[in-house]
Amino acid sequence: MARRRLLYQLYPSYLIITLASLVGVGWFSARSAERFYLDRVASDLEARAQTFCDLLGSDWTPKKADAVAPISQAVSRASGVRLSLVMPDAQLLDASGRRPIEPESPANPPEVAAALRGQSAVSTRFVPGFNQRVMFFALPMARAGQVIAVVHASQPIGYVDRAMAQIELQMVLVGLVIGLLGTGISWWVSRRISRPVDAMRHGAEKFARGELGYKLLVPEIEELAGLAEALNQMASQLEERFRTIVQQSNEQKAVVGSMIEGVLAVDNQERIISLNKSTCELLGIDELHAQGRSLQEVIRNADLRRFVGRVLTANEPFDDDVVLHGIPEGVLQARGTPLHDAWGRGIGAVVVLNDVTEFRRLEHIRRDFVANVSHELKTPITSIQGFVETLLDGASKNPEDTERFLTIVAKQADRLNSIIEDLLSLCKIEQGEDSGEIVLAAAVVSEVLNAAVHDCQRRADEREIRVQMACDDQIIAYVNAPLLEQAVINLLDNAIHYSEPGREVQVLGSQSAREVTITVADQGCGISAEHLPRIFERFYRVDKARSRKLGGTGLGLSIVKHIIQAHGGRVTVKSTLGVGSTFTIHLPRPSESRQSPAVDARSA
Repeated sequence: MARRRLLYQLYPSYLIITLASLVGVGWFSARSAERFYLDRVASDLEARAQTFCDLLGSDWTPKKADAVAPISQAVSRASGVRLSLVMPDAQLLDASGRRPIEPESPANPPEVAAALRGQSAVSTRFVPGFNQRVMFFALPMARAGQVIAVVHASQPIGYVDRAMAQIELQMVLVGLVIGLLGTGISWWVSRRISRPVDAMRHGAEKFARGELGYKLLVPEIEELAGLAEALNQMASQLEERFRTIVQQSNEQKAVVGSMIEGVLAVDNQERIISLNKSTCELLGIDELHAQGRSLQEVIRNADLRRFVGRVLTANEPFDDDVVLHGIPEGVLQARGTPLHDAWGRGIGAVVVLNDVTEFRRLEHIRRDFVANVSHELKTPITSIQGFVETLLDGASKNPEDTERFLTIVAKQADRLNSIIEDLLSLCKIEQGEDSGEIVLAAAVVSEVLNAAVHDCQRRADEREIRVQMACDDQIIAYVNAPLLEQAVINLLDNAIHYSEPGREVQVLGSQSAREVTITVADQGCGISAEHLPRIFERFYRVDKARSRKLGGTGLGLSIVKHIIQAHGGRVTVKSTLGVGSTFTIHLPRPSESRQSPAVDARSA
């Protein structure tokens, strides 16, 4: 059904009512005026007829017909009303004497017929002889209860018709003026009613677009004023509620967005409802690309998709580990909770993802550390225990065996002492690293390297290893000199032990725009690529038999890593089997404000 504006529904209605009222009032007024004039003419005719009857006298009889003519002439001249007597035998007595009723008159006029029955009657009809309408009045004359004649009065009423035509013309003109005024007033009234409604419609459209601060003007019409005030109040309440909802939404987004854990919400069809930045980083997906799409389109990890499917069909929360296959491999701890609406119907699920890769790695390292340290300590203790039992069983009676066994016991005790010292040293370094108690000061790197080379020179000479050191004396680093020297000694000691006799070990110091580097390179057996990520773990050995044979504790490289981390640096390694290994210490280069004290300290 076609819709029309309120204005075009009100205005035609008002216009029709106005015009109908004008036509009705005009017609009623015209008919009332015509009836008024005709009633006056009828009253006048009745009065003339009664006067005529009175002039004839109460003793008049049809035998006195001669008296009718002069009285009729006198009354007609005085009033202009034509008077005559109609006898029961259809004879007409008037100013011209006795004669039959005129041929053009009806044979039995209705007013005469009524008067003959004893009733006065009025009739109006068009008379061709006069070319206008004529009003007739019939008054019965009775004697002794019997109608002896009918006084018949008539008068042309053309002047009444002309007056009525003039009145009707004036009424039409006045009606046109009033109609024009009514049209304008109807338009004004329609606009006055429809304009506030249009304004409220525009205001409601603004409210629908979110412009809730807009205020409707309150019209003068009470009903519309109440509606406008209700709309304004509704907009204010909606604005307040929307502001609260937006604030809560922003707070929730801020909380979820700042979480380290990944948050993923899906509906019953496994379409992604929302996800935070951490989820995108953990799963390597684009947030804008993933929003609203199916889980199968965005996430390639089958384990996670199966986990989400299980959450959607579950009635209570549960968790599980999800493995991320890649380089490197990761582990996510996923906890899923079904989502329900106010009626308890399932509408989706929310999954919280926590990256536990490092935690699992540390757990693995802890287990390996416990196993390794137990094994490292058990080996010398078992050796010591066995030789002591051998001595107690009687071997002490042989001086040569006693001396040899005690030498082995002393060697194993020294090994135990070395392991314990390294563990205590490593623990001390870690505590200092965490608490910030390691004191750093400006130092000349070449002096630290010379001290480390000098400390290892005897062991290098024993294995016929040449140690070459090269470092610019101007290189300054902000370090703890004893700890850095210990780290270089550990690297240099490993390089000497794992190099074949006659080979060369290089110790190089250099600097760039951002860092100071110390490199220890050997020409030993090298390390395979599969062991490189773990060589800095405690007690991790590439070749366990050879490491123990050379007297290592398995903690040297771990000590190096923690010392350099305490300096805010890092240690890297490159190695090729059969060619050698290169360990590089990267230290942050001090700022200009820290270099000046270093130069002063070197000069002193």
